[in-house]
Amino acid sequence: YRTTMTISALIVGIAAFHYYYMRGVYTDLGTVSIEYRYMDWIITVPLMALKFPSLVGKDAITDEKFLGMGFTGICFTGALVMIGFGYLGESGAIPGIAGLVLGGVGWAMIIVATGTPWSSGKGVDNSKIKPELMWSANALRWFIVVGWVIYPLGYMFNPSVNMIDVGTSGVEVMAIAYNVADIINKIGFGIVAWMGAKKATEALAA
Repeated sequence: YRTTMTISALIVGIAAFHYYYMRGVYTDLGTVSIEYRYMDWIITVPLMALKFPSLVGKDAITDEKFLGMGFTGICFTGALVMIGFGYLGESGAIPGIAGLVLGGVGWAMIIVATGTPWSSGKGVDNSKIKPELMWSANALRWFIVVGWVIYPLGYMFNPSVNMIDVGTSGVEVMAIAYNVADIINKIGFGIVAWMGAKKATEALAA
């Protein structure tokens, strides 16, 4: 499970790097950078999707196709759709509601591939996941299905999106929501993966 933990370390390391620059932009210019935020997400979200098969094992990943794509293709395309339309909506290139809805399609694609805590995914066969890893697999699904809800909530506070108006503080509220979401989903994602890897390693040793 070294690959799983390496991916976890890369995710939080890349996020820390981008947060350092986002902090600098806010400190020096007094503005919240969405560019650095999306640069981070375009790298880390696909990595988070890759962590799933690295944890549950290749035997649990099915050969089923969705729109002609396998597990990896669905997750990567979903991540690009979700992040791409989110950025277009926040930058004002398209209407905010369009960015939210179309970005949600990408999120749904990832859920279709990985499954939910109560069902197998299109690309994952629960019956082939080791019992000691089942809890971790479902916990990762909870992060994707529920934990990621914080991101669209934060999105709606961006004044450029113009969906929830809280005056000039909207961009700061958005940034706080995104920070909280990243703490929960990136660090929590890694901790859950580590717990599953540790349990599986102990089972193998026994």
